[in-house]
Amino acid sequence: MPTDTATIYESLPAPELLADVILLAHGLIVAFVIGAQALILLGWWRRWRWIRNFWFRLTHLGTIIFVIVQTWLGRLCPLTIWEQELRRAAGQPWHEQSFIEYWLGQLLFHDLPWWLFIVIYTAFGALVVASWWWVPPRLDSSRSREQVR
Repeated sequence: MPTDTATIYESLPAPELLADVILLAHGLIVAFVIGAQALILLGWWRRWRWIRNFWFRLTHLGTIIFVIVQTWLGRLCPLTIWEQELRRAAGQPWHEQSFIEYWLGQLLFHDLPWWLFIVIYTAFGALVVASWWWVPPRLDSSRSREQVR
């Protein structure tokens, strides 16, 4: 049984495919965080009830809090680390990229100072938290159904 991290990644089947899957998941998570916030604000204006779903909002808040904490601690996202390790295990240098990796990488990764990421993520997180006051989520969905009738 493998004992060190590099051996674990090397023992996985098709590490290059797994790296692409992780990159795609990473992109979807980013799209969820940004898209959900846009929909929450638009839904507030349009009076959409579904944007007040407590579990949707809690998932959204928890995701951005995780990103902010990782950034403040100076740590890379675990998905980035796993993807990089899988690419190394597949013998793919970071600059040799698959189609998915290239295009998602263009959207996700930017060569900016770390402090700027802290500022951007924290400001976005503050917007998400403020949205809990502007558009408070509702836990009781039965009350909302009764109001619709």
